[in-house]
Amino acid sequence: MKAPMIAPLWRLGLSLSWLAFGSIWAAEQPEFTDIRRLTNKEIQLSLSGSVGVSYRIDAATNLPEWGGLVTLFSTGIYQHIDAATPYLNSRFYRAEQLVGTNHVTGDHLVTTNGDVVFHPVNHASFVMSWNGKIIYNDPVGGAGRYVLFPRADLILVSHEHGDHFDVPTLQAVRKTNGIIIAPARVYNHSSMTTSLRSNTIILSYGMFTNILDLTVEAVPGYNSRHLYTTNNCYVTTMGGKRIFTSGDTADVTEIRALTNIDVAFVAINLPFTMSVDAAASMVRQFRPKVVYPYHYIPSTPTTDLNRFKQLVGTDLGIEVRLRNWY
Repeated sequence: MKAPMIAPLWRLGLSLSWLAFGSIWAAEQPEFTDIRRLTNKEIQLSLSGSVGVSYRIDAATNLPEWGGLVTLFSTGIYQHIDAATPYLNSRFYRAEQLVGTNHVTGDHLVTTNGDVVFHPVNHASFVMSWNGKIIYNDPVGGAGRYVLFPRADLILVSHEHGDHFDVPTLQAVRKTNGIIIAPARVYNHSSMTTSLRSNTIILSYGMFTNILDLTVEAVPGYNSRHLYTTNNCYVTTMGGKRIFTSGDTADVTEIRALTNIDVAFVAINLPFTMSVDAAASMVRQFRPKVVYPYHYIPSTPTTDLNRFKQLVGTDLGIEVRLRNWY
């Protein structure tokens, strides 16, 4: 087997370097057409490749210790913001074409047992792929939103409101015998079918379950519109990494007390969840390594994500990832 083609080494100040690796399978060798440092010290990557082909970009701070950064489905030109670079002294990148089909695209989290890949879908809904398992969070909106994804082995439902819980969508996206984890109010909801109930695990605050080689724990999340016990936050542990999802909650002490969170999904949407200021304050308290603001109303003063990012700041090393949820 031939070695991958290696483009010339790129170098731009502050010890940041870039390698563009092609792939022996590529119809068109992937190429970094532009790699630039933004004013906030994040790096914007521009990659060109064949239309309709999946590529993975890997990153490394110490060669040859590569880890997945993002998987993408190319439309010819693709741009990605690496928000981790303000906290790094060096960064190398490579890109390669993936073989096969049905790759879940999105950001990577390296674990001890393969990468978790996160794909935002809409509002509070996203898909995770890990170790051959597909996990959905609060899937709603009908089957059409999920036609590009494999059916779910596991579904996390935070509470019974219609932007988080929808029975027809659950029926459409769940794999045969796929497991649902939910609070009691979802299990007892009048729209739940016998089939869905038979595959649902009820978790109350402080409870956890080990399933599919991962662990899910229910954490309190509540406010005046989501009373205590009605909304589950979750901490899901996969391959040694802890992933927090908030559902609809205020800034509460139980979330502030969390530790060792690798990735957090935090809802911002007054009056249903938190203000930008409250969410940023809470995030600075429990200090996830990476945070995704989600569940927001685009282009409104109450969900100014740039302000959220500024308030979280860079002094604690928290990487804020702004992604397209709408």
